[in-house]
Amino acid sequence: MASTPRHGLARVLSKQGVCSRSEAARWIQSGRVEVDGRVIRDPEFPIVQGRHRVVVDGSELGEARRIHLMLNKPRGLVTTTQDERGRDTVYRCFDGAGLPWLAPVGRLDKASEGLLLFSNDPAWAAHITDPDTGPDKTYHVQIDTLPDEALLAALVAGVDEEGERLRASRVSLLRSGERNAWLEIVLEEGRNRQIRRLLAAFGIDVLRLVRVGIGSLALGDLGKGQWRELGEAEVAALASAPCSSDR
Repeated sequence: MASTPRHGLARVLSKQGVCSRSEAARWIQSGRVEVDGRVIRDPEFPIVQGRHRVVVDGSELGEARRIHLMLNKPRGLVTTTQDERGRDTVYRCFDGAGLPWLAPVGRLDKASEGLLLFSNDPAWAAHITDPDTGPDKTYHVQIDTLPDEALLAALVAGVDEEGERLRASRVSLLRSGERNAWLEIVLEEGRNRQIRRLLAAFGIDVLRLVRVGIGSLALGDLGKGQWRELGEAEVAALASAPCSSDR
């Protein structure tokens, strides 16, 4: 008979949705966590989830309520819990809200804005960010040139850059002025600064980049710096987004 799997204590705490894995390790090392009445200081101490009594700061560990929310990220904030350079982070938008620990589901760089997800549900977050299971991401991008059909086709065909294939799933022209234009760009997977790097390969600078949709979830009229919890139907729809192989 197969043995019941054991996992490191820090991992179990993070999977319960009460904190990040790194924060759990700090709690454990500082003596704040007991297992079956004994203080454990090893973050990798093996336990069977649900079999052992885990206590944090004198309170028995319970499953945290799963929270899934969306934020309209303002430009100029970094997507991290703590920034070593002292820059403002996206968590500034949650000041005073009394929310439990939440992790970003994906990233937007400092200069980008728009739809950003947060959750304390690791399995759901992993599905959303997995390139094989996650939903498409839709962006509105202001560029410093007037594109023609050849450029739009080239962005879909893609380029090789530092060993990576950068390409858009779909590109369309939203509107144009005398010197710049707005594109709608859809990505099947999110690579680091993919849109900026893709456009830079064609000598194009990004003036603004706003993520307006993830799968069927739209940014809508949510104000800049504002957030809201997702409804059950929205959470389920993102979790059931088609795999890239089905697209």
